[in-house]
Amino acid sequence: MATLGCAGDRISADEDTPSELDQIIGAYKRSKFLAEAEVQRLTRDEGLQAVIVNPSTPIGPGDIKPTPTGRLVLDAARGRIPAFIDTGLNVVHVDDVAEGHVLAFTKGTIGRRYVLGGENMSLQQILAAVAAVAGRKPPRFKLPHGAVLPVAYVAEFIAHLTGRPPLATVDGVRMAKKHMYFSSARAERELGYRARPAAAAFADAVAWFADAGYMGR
Repeated sequence: MATLGCAGDRISADEDTPSELDQIIGAYKRSKFLAEAEVQRLTRDEGLQAVIVNPSTPIGPGDIKPTPTGRLVLDAARGRIPAFIDTGLNVVHVDDVAEGHVLAFTKGTIGRRYVLGGENMSLQQILAAVAAVAGRKPPRFKLPHGAVLPVAYVAEFIAHLTGRPPLATVDGVRMAKKHMYFSSARAERELGYRARPAAAAFADAVAWFADAGYMGR
């Protein structure tokens, strides 16, 4: 979904929501935008047989590294996130994203985009859902974005010195000013795609982290 535009505050965007390169925050997401644009050009001009899928925020078992979203779930399950900011994500079980790839391959229209998403949730709702799975109390304190941005700069500096992933990134805090909500209606209608409730993704992710020894004592 990094290549898609945002429709507005708490409004679900879709495959046709316009997006421009200069609106995208961070080199990582800009590289995705440019790569997708090249696939679209090759499909249009040179007959490349490509179908595009745009997963939202996959959560679930097997997140070995873990990814930034997996780290969010892990830290919340361990009680290491004491507060939240006003933002939101579309959360989807990683197994549903995998199934969506297969559906797009077998049923998708060449050159067409398909959002593979799940449930739109505020960060407060996400942290509360993970806390419920882990048997912890959810964070109650809401912080303004302006208070978190300096922390992200310090976290990136410390990460540069230690080589460890930062607890927060500047690009991440800037992106968090938007509620990144999306609709999978096209994939549901044309591919038969279905996503399970986000609570199942959190439960499977926390269970896998616990079994794999990520949770500590």
